Amino acid sequence: MVERSHTAGWLPSVTAPLKAAGEKIAGWFAPRSDASVSGDSYQVSMELPGCSAADIDISIHDGAMVISGEKRFEATEEGESYFFSEREFGAFQRTFRLPPDARVEAIDASFRDGILRIVIPKITSSAREQRRVAIRTE
Repeated sequence: MVERSHTAGWLPSVTAPLKAAGEKIAGWFAPRSDASVSGDSYQVSMELPGCSAADIDISIHDGAMVISGEKRFEATEEGESYFFSEREFGAFQRTFRLPPDARVEAIDASFRDGILRIVIPKITSSAREQRRVAIRTE
């Protein structure tokens, strides 16, 4: 991209390559995450500073947990041109395959200080043994 400078004629703008790169990645970012396991549960933590809980969606599809949302850029500085911005904004989606012993119906999520914490309880061996299948009569 070439921008016209009022004082120097036709010169490429110094910021043009940076602007082009920023436009390519502006609509996507991947939040940093941690996953761990303890004796009775799995935990996933995700850094989402600048997001609100209302901007985040957690759903379960085909044995996977999908976390999606959007981090919005709300600043309205007028007259400023950025040379670069290292902050990430835009839509995001992360998918985590759930282990076979995950108790999907008991997943719990909390959001505080820009950190999303998800606890996925494990199915206990006693819960596995007590499962019964109802038999329909026709």
